[in-house]
Amino acid sequence: MLERLDKHRTETLNFMTDFQIPFDNNQAERDIRMTKVKQRISGGFRARQGAEIFGRIRGYISTIKKNPAPGLGAIRDAFLGKPFIP
Repeated sequence: MLERLDKHRTETLNFMTDFQIPFDNNQAERDIRMTKVKQRISGGFRARQGAEIFGRIRGYISTIKKNPAPGLGAIRDAFLGKPFIP
């Protein structure tokens, strides 16, 4: 493992100089973290419908972040009936 880390040192430590690169590659964990935080703070969702709406909104925001779409503009367009579709 040390040989491999030494061989790929630049790629392995790239996140330390380029802050656009995440520390880990666990995007799925980052996507669900906000839901778990909301559950912990508020004690859960009052109704299934509320959880589904929250998940839909968080999923839309996550999709916007992963694509070259303007953040607030894409949210505004969704309210105007023109949602961002990748």
